[in-house]
Amino acid sequence: MNDKFAKLERLNFWNNKLPFVGLKRFLYLNKIEDFIGNKLVKVLVGQRRVGKSYLLRQIILSLIDKGVNPKNIIYINKEYTDFDFISDYVELEKLIINYKEKMTPQGKVYLFIDEIQNIIGWERLINSYSQDFVENYEIFITGSNSELLSGELATLLSGRYIQFEIFPFCFSEYTRINNLELSKASYMQFMQTGGLPDLYNLPNDETKMHYLSAIRDTILLRDIVSRYNIKDPRLLSDIFAYLINNVSNLISINNIVNYFISKNRKTNYETIANYIQYLQNSFLIHRVERYNIKGKDIVSGTNKYYINDLSFKNYLYSGFNHRIGYLLENLVYSQLRVSGFTVYTGAIRNKEIDFIATKASRKIYVQVSYLLYDAKTIEREYSELEKIRDNYEKIVVSLDDIKMPSRNGINHLLAWQLDDFLR
Repeated sequence: MNDKFAKLERLNFWNNKLPFVGLKRFLYLNKIEDFIGNKLVKVLVGQRRVGKSYLLRQIILSLIDKGVNPKNIIYINKEYTDFDFISDYVELEKLIINYKEKMTPQGKVYLFIDEIQNIIGWERLINSYSQDFVENYEIFITGSNSELLSGELATLLSGRYIQFEIFPFCFSEYTRINNLELSKASYMQFMQTGGLPDLYNLPNDETKMHYLSAIRDTILLRDIVSRYNIKDPRLLSDIFAYLINNVSNLISINNIVNYFISKNRKTNYETIANYIQYLQNSFLIHRVERYNIKGKDIVSGTNKYYINDLSFKNYLYSGFNHRIGYLLENLVYSQLRVSGFTVYTGAIRNKEIDFIATKASRKIYVQVSYLLYDAKTIEREYSELEKIRDNYEKIVVSLDDIKMPSRNGINHLLAWQLDDFLR
């Protein structure tokens, strides 16, 4: 156990060691810090390599800055090979007990566990520690699967956890880390790159391509194929490529089934539906349901899909013919989600509204257009919003150089200013 504790000690922040935290992500830090100081389990979920580990370390540094003794903080990252010996919750608890014996922390212990889904039975320990009224723990965990709190644990922890979905860098974070102005030029650059934090430490497009290929393969093979016992890994990969190739299009499961059957691939509705759900669970893609604005209900059958980060398209599937308008729509979707909105695509009288975004009492109808370059395009984008007879916000987002005047209460927004508008 001494050898195991030595590994823990090496990777923790005791003895005046401070963690490297990277670019501070205030959008998430401010939300999470509102819940610090109670026994709610803080759960950070999101795709691999979006920066969940950096966020945990930023929280740790914030606690230390506020006077928490570093010896009261224990950090375990299951992505590190040093912690391969923690195979299940029994080994995890032994290490925590050993830490308390060695470090003798006084008062509350802050427990941080990164990629906790790699520990068998972890939910038993978290449930037990979160309810312990003798020992005082505050718990922070991360995971790379949206099912992290499904099933039994969600029932056990009902009302005793708060979940935060972490996304890649948004545009404002991209400009901060690259010391760029908020402008059309930097927005176009962001669109052609992506928001995964480690991309900015890589020297050229070739290394970025290899990096993203490794992330994709790890997620597909380790997080999906192994976890769900996938029988046709190639089909899974091809479905991911298909969805990237059809970003922002309305498609149905039947569309996808028919496409692969036309390519002489043996598959069926259930298989395709399951594989897409697994891709969603791993946060590689997001499904957006269609909402009937007039009937006020979900329209079944067709949905839109968006990539979690455009870097996958830009570096791995660059041969696909994506018009800029589709990429812009993907970025607008991502910014809405990063800003905490629940997002649907809208249907009204056989016409489409790109997004209906809701957060608390706020609702925004959004149309996205590459450029409002002629009267016909302007009429198309604005007239659909004008058919909606309520008083919620309505905006048209584009990449034009100049902001247009309001029309019948509908505002025009330049894409690189969307972040400020949503705050």
